[in-house]
Amino acid sequence: MMESYVADWLNLLLRWLHVITGIAWIGSSFYFVWLDNSLVKPTAPELKEKGVDGELWAVHGGGFYNPQKYLVAPKALPEHLHWFYWESYWTWMSGFALFVVLYLFNASTFLIDGKVHAWGSPAAAVLASLVFLVMGWVVYDGICRAFGQRAHGERIVGVLVAIYVVAATWVACHLFAGRAAFLLTGAMLATAMSANVLMVIIPGQRKTVASMKAGRTPDPIHPLRAKQRSVHNTYFTLPVLFAMLSNHYSMTYGAPQNWLVLTVIMLAGALIRQYFVARHKGRSDWGFFAAGAFLLIAVAAWLAPASDRDVALDRAPTPGEIRGIIEVRCQPCHNAQTFSKNIQLHTPELIARNAPSIYQQVVVARTMPLGNATAMTEGERAALAAWVRAGAPMETAGH
Repeated sequence: MMESYVADWLNLLLRWLHVITGIAWIGSSFYFVWLDNSLVKPTAPELKEKGVDGELWAVHGGGFYNPQKYLVAPKALPEHLHWFYWESYWTWMSGFALFVVLYLFNASTFLIDGKVHAWGSPAAAVLASLVFLVMGWVVYDGICRAFGQRAHGERIVGVLVAIYVVAATWVACHLFAGRAAFLLTGAMLATAMSANVLMVIIPGQRKTVASMKAGRTPDPIHPLRAKQRSVHNTYFTLPVLFAMLSNHYSMTYGAPQNWLVLTVIMLAGALIRQYFVARHKGRSDWGFFAAGAFLLIAVAAWLAPASDRDVALDRAPTPGEIRGIIEVRCQPCHNAQTFSKNIQLHTPELIARNAPSIYQQVVVARTMPLGNATAMTEGERAALAAWVRAGAPMETAGH
C-alpha cells in the first residue's frame, strides 16, 4: 500500500509541474504568435533608423507597454537579454518523467493491449515507444530541412508533415493500447515542439548574438528558421493538448477506428488554431473555426453509443451476481488499497455509487478492464448494462 501511496504522490507532483510549465510555455508561445501578427510598421523616423520593423502599444496591469521587433537584430545588444526556453524544456522533461512513471513502469497494464498487438515482452513495447518519439523528430526535422527553404516550401512541408502525422497515428494505434497510443502521438508532436526550441530556435538565436558580439552581420537564415519552427509549434499545440487530455475520455481512444478519431480531432484543433492566427492578423476567417467545429460535432455523432450492442439476457441479474462480476473483473485494480482513477469498488455502496462510470467504461467505451486483463466476457458486460438500466440495485450493509 505504501508503494501505491508514494506512486500517487509522484504522479501528483509530476502532473502539477507538467501543467504549470505547460501553461507557461503555451502561454508565452501564444503571446508571441499574437504579438508577431499584431505588429505594425513604425512611422517615427528614429524607430526606422534603429532598425525597428514592427511595434505595438498595449495596456495591461495599470501600465503601458511598447514591444518592438527588429529586422534580424538590433544594431547594439542590450545589457540584459531574456531568453524563452526553460518553459519548453521543463514541460518536456516533466511530461516525459510522467510518461515513464505511469506508462513505461507499468507497460504491461497501460502500454500493451494484447488485442491490438502481441508484444513479445514489455521491454519490447517500451523500446518501441521510445523509438516512436525519436523518429517523430527525425522525420519532421528532415522534412523541414529538405523542403523548408524551397519555393512553396511551407506548403510542401505542411503536406508532408501532415501525412507523416497521420501515418504515425495509425502505427501507434495499431501497436499500443488506445490510451497510450493517443498519448504517444501527442508526445511525439510535443517532442518535436520542444526539439524545435532546443535544436533550431535557441541555437539560431545564439549564433545571431555571437555574430553581433564579433562585429559581424548576423545570417538572416537563423531568424527565418526560428520563425518557421515557431509557427509549426503553434499549430501543433491544440492537437497536443487534446492528446494529453484524451486519457480521461475513453469514448475517443476506445473507438474501433481510434486512429481516425485522433486524426480528425487533431485536424479540428489545427483548423481552430488557424482561425485565431488569422484573427491576430486582422482577418476573421470563420470558415476555419466552422470547419473545426463541424469535425468535432461529426466525431461526437460518430462515437455516440449504440443501444443494441448488448448480449440478450434471459433474466435480470441479481445484486449478488453483479457483485461477483465486480469482485473478479474489477476489484483487482479498484479496491481499498489500489484504486485506479480514484474509483473504489470493494463495497456494495461503492459499486452502486460508481454505476454510471462502470456503465460508461465497461459497457459503452469497453475500455475496462484495461486490456481486458481479467477476461471479462460479453455476457458479463451485458449483465452490467442490464443492472445499470434497472437502476443499479445493490444490497446495502447489513443485508
